[in-house]
Amino acid sequence: MRLHDAPSALRRAARVLLSSYFTNGLATALGIPFAAAVVHALFGPQAAATATVAVIVATPPDQVAPRRGKLAQLLPAALLSIPVFFAVQAVRADAVFLTVVLVAVTFVSFLGGAWGRRGLPISIALMLAMVFSLAVPAQPGLHAEAMSTFHFALGIAIYLVYAVAVNAALNGTYRRLVLVDSLLLTSRLMRMQARQFKAQGGDAAFLAGLIKLQAGLADQLQVARNVLLESPGTRERQQRAAMLLQILDMRDHLAACILDLDTLKRDESQRPFLQSLGAEIDSLAHEVEALADALLLRRLPEPFERSPATPPEGSSLLARSVAGRVRHIHEEVERLVGLARREREPDVAFVRTAWQLFVSPAAWSWKPFTQLWQRDAPPLRHAIRAALAIGVGQAVALMLPWGTHDYWILLTITVVLRGSFAQTIERRNSRVAGTFLGCVIAAALLYANTPASVLLGTVTLAQALAHAFAVRRYLVTAVAATVLALLQAHQLNATVSPVFEIGERIGDTLIGVAIAWLFSYVLPSWERTQIPALVSRALGAQARHAREALALGQLTAVDNHTEAAWRLARREVYDSLSALAQATQRAVSEPRAVRPPLESLERVLALSYQLLAQLTAVKTMLLQRRDRLRIEDIRDSLGQAADHISLALGGREPGEPGRAVEEQPETPMALPDPFEQDLTPWLARRLQLAAGLARSLAAEAAQTGPVELDRP
Repeated sequence: MRLHDAPSALRRAARVLLSSYFTNGLATALGIPFAAAVVHALFGPQAAATATVAVIVATPPDQVAPRRGKLAQLLPAALLSIPVFFAVQAVRADAVFLTVVLVAVTFVSFLGGAWGRRGLPISIALMLAMVFSLAVPAQPGLHAEAMSTFHFALGIAIYLVYAVAVNAALNGTYRRLVLVDSLLLTSRLMRMQARQFKAQGGDAAFLAGLIKLQAGLADQLQVARNVLLESPGTRERQQRAAMLLQILDMRDHLAACILDLDTLKRDESQRPFLQSLGAEIDSLAHEVEALADALLLRRLPEPFERSPATPPEGSSLLARSVAGRVRHIHEEVERLVGLARREREPDVAFVRTAWQLFVSPAAWSWKPFTQLWQRDAPPLRHAIRAALAIGVGQAVALMLPWGTHDYWILLTITVVLRGSFAQTIERRNSRVAGTFLGCVIAAALLYANTPASVLLGTVTLAQALAHAFAVRRYLVTAVAATVLALLQAHQLNATVSPVFEIGERIGDTLIGVAIAWLFSYVLPSWERTQIPALVSRALGAQARHAREALALGQLTAVDNHTEAAWRLARREVYDSLSALAQATQRAVSEPRAVRPPLESLERVLALSYQLLAQLTAVKTMLLQRRDRLRIEDIRDSLGQAADHISLALGGREPGEPGRAVEEQPETPMALPDPFEQDLTPWLARRLQLAAGLARSLAAEAAQTGPVELDRP
């Protein structure tokens, strides 16, 4: 039986357990027994327990990544965590000095937020090094502290060697699995788009979910670019890289396929055909899922034998135009399956060009740090907020009547207090629920006097789950992390009775959660302060994309560099819209008094995707239907439309003075059959609609706040 034909619960479970992120979580977790075994053989059980802590500290930056730059990805957290561990060991006997060190380390650690997603895992690693240093049994004396730090550093060194080797060994697996994850997310997007053809997708909740899914797909596709486009030297690598590029094109056509849909829905006679087009996209989504499942199980996908939907006699010209765009999606799926079955050859030249341009840089820069020292910089405010919260948490821990595991409060504050109010609230709720469940599991294991080997296996599994779901489903991470922390604390202090006081852990968690929640109101970085910059970035990206999409250079270019420039501009649009969508979603959870204008932001996002879709439709005509265009007649129209859009959105060519462009009113035009005749009038209509959308987008963006446009 094929996986795609299995029951839905089994299918979902298999997709999770075989996914790239769970494979990565399991690979990082297996580093725990590996490092523990090596250190145990050299220095004994207590040193092995400390080395286990070191592995847990080193894992946050260890995500799915290309081979090149893997060590650079892991090294900053590894090197910085060693002095942090030693500093806490050295002063832990003095409560005042310890509190000062905890506050200072927290402040410096969370400055890593200046590097965005690359910096956050380093911040978490340093905080874990600080907290788990408190968990290691105290051994007074400089020699004992140095030896404990040596065991910690040895564990990190062993894990670095292990992680780099395992990442290289799993490179082929990661290439396949990130492609599978991208295909599955794309199929979900296809099903959501299909709902709009069935008159089920016009409400605000649906549009919010659609935008959220598009943002998630943008993030996933960047991970896929980094892994799949690196060193495409073999035929299999080129095949999978070409499939990724095909997915990127299909995402554009999915956006373009809903153009004119609202107009057609008002015509009752067109409803049956629109529903059939929705069913066609649903069936294509089924084909993409089947392709993903075949790749997941290393099987050859079934041949693609589906015929595209054909407009019935009497369909309107707009309906036939929409059918043509759905046919583009059909062709993209057919190419995907053909590439997977090796019935089509990849465009090797462009794959190699893409490798040089679309992979995220591995080098680190000091620029984010130098730009950090401003009063309203969110990373700086969060670092101050977190340092104050840790200081208060330590003071409360010292005053508690139990205090045997005072670091639990600090650990809870570390994982709950996030850079935004919305993320803190989400983690607060998940942390409390996850702690209760994790305590029950850990208590059952410890009350049963579970053998040490079983506990080590449980710690490994808990680490795998905590690492895999940290950014996908934090409740799972909270449960696993609680089990991991409690069992690790028991292993670090073998003299403690296995009878575990579950109430202490729950009490410390509730206290830590309360402190984190209260401090989320201290020096808050409300989303409304970031929104204008994000909107400006999105408008600028749209303007640059319009210039690249409407340029004719690609039609006469002798290499791929012109297409690459357009693809780079397109990626920046998706990335900027993803960042804006995520900020808008976070703002929903903020107090009503400080929320940005959410309705205007949602309209900005909707108009942005519509403009992107119009430009995609134009680009498709230029690339795939140019034999049905009068190029000389449209040359001036393309340039004028690019100027209209660029000026409306505040963009212009770098180094060139802006030139005034007279705004043209939208005029109705006679359109020929899109399947049979000259497409030049259709292209002119798309250009006219795109210019109108750009003006509407700029007007709506002005309602979101003081957006600074780069006007000539």
